[in-house]
Amino acid sequence: MTFSRDFPDGFLWGAATASYQIEGAVDEDGRSPSIWDTFSRTPGKVLGGDTGDVACDHYHRVDQDVAIMRELGLDAYRFSIAWPRILPGGTGAVNQRGIDFYSRLVDTLLDNGIRPFVTLYHWDLPQVLDDRGGWLNRNVADWFSEYASVTVAALGDRVKNWTTLNEPWCSSFLSYALGVHAPGHHDPVEGLVAAHHLLLAHGRAVPVIREQCEGAEVSITLNPTRVFGPQDEEGNDIGDDADADAVRRADNIYNGVFFKPLFAGRYPDGFLEDTAHLTDHGYIQDGDFAEISRPLDNLGVNNYFPTRVRAARDGEEGTPALPGMERVAEVAPRPPHTAMGWEVNARAHYEILLRSAQESGLPIYVTENGSAWDDEVSPDGAVHDPERVDYLHGHLGAAADAIADGADIRGYFAWSLLDNFEWALGYSKRFGIVYVDYETQERIIKDSGKEYARIIRAGR
Repeated sequence: MTFSRDFPDGFLWGAATASYQIEGAVDEDGRSPSIWDTFSRTPGKVLGGDTGDVACDHYHRVDQDVAIMRELGLDAYRFSIAWPRILPGGTGAVNQRGIDFYSRLVDTLLDNGIRPFVTLYHWDLPQVLDDRGGWLNRNVADWFSEYASVTVAALGDRVKNWTTLNEPWCSSFLSYALGVHAPGHHDPVEGLVAAHHLLLAHGRAVPVIREQCEGAEVSITLNPTRVFGPQDEEGNDIGDDADADAVRRADNIYNGVFFKPLFAGRYPDGFLEDTAHLTDHGYIQDGDFAEISRPLDNLGVNNYFPTRVRAARDGEEGTPALPGMERVAEVAPRPPHTAMGWEVNARAHYEILLRSAQESGLPIYVTENGSAWDDEVSPDGAVHDPERVDYLHGHLGAAADAIADGADIRGYFAWSLLDNFEWALGYSKRFGIVYVDYETQERIIKDSGKEYARIIRAGR
């Protein structure tokens, strides 16, 4: 099937990665350990005992990888900075060799006509700061502001697109409440505290970025999900009042806990009441929401799949690891599924993009969207991934539909440019439009990458 849809003039076509997932070189040129170095070396935390020690060896292969981006025809490349490369002590002395690496990457991108989109935090907190409480320590807002100031001062003469945080839901609830990601804690209250401090750090960094970079476009990237209650086979809602309350609670913890503070200067209706049995919310201080809700220039949206829930019935356990979800049961995703077990649902993608644009009132970039499949190199030396091509078509079509219905969507970044270290799943899942042989570091553009390049050419 040939994909052919119209996108606005100036629409940016890009791909995305993250520092710990691709760079490797974890102990080179002054970089200190991050919480992911510690977590991945802890037995049982990462599938297969995998680590990001080498990953895609991007640190030594910048020229090769940027050449691939140019071959694909990318307008933009979204990547993250490793905080431990810039400030090995978390604060204080600047590591110039770390600055130099990212400066060379930015220059190489610009020399090839590719616009850099920089994310300051994609989960690799310096371990020395975790030792001081990490995102549970309110001082982290100032630590992050210092890191932002140093980094933007070094690169802001060439980089104008700055994202503070990537998916703070994952670096709070997935990391502190569910224990799936570093630092691997299991405390719902810690999830609440970490989420609030992440938001505060974001808000405190916004004016710092503007001060250090004239003409900066400042953003945050969230990962909202469309929450469905019980439905029949035709997609009609069939739940009762208890199910409707379950949807409300799930939407608050997955979406509202970040959208409302950022864009309404408060937590969502009912959220503080739903979690009052856990905490008195003493971590919220006067003036926090004024900082958190400082104006932004655009919003990044990462979206892969919807979420399905219903009310937990008598004697049935809900999802107590997430605050406010004690009486909410998660429902299995509907087929078809990706290799991650995630539901493929382009309509839900459309709905969450439209909602994100409406609720934020901002231009949107789809900063991540993609799918994992069981890719293999065929005897012909190619990687044929028709499922990913279909997923790409469906979700780009959903973005086009959202634009047609009023969402100001200005770009799309495929996740991911390269197969990479997939966090707690190690190297078992492949999201790339470019295949990576982890033993030889050979790169092969997959059929999906070739199709993406064709779409980009047609879009121009």
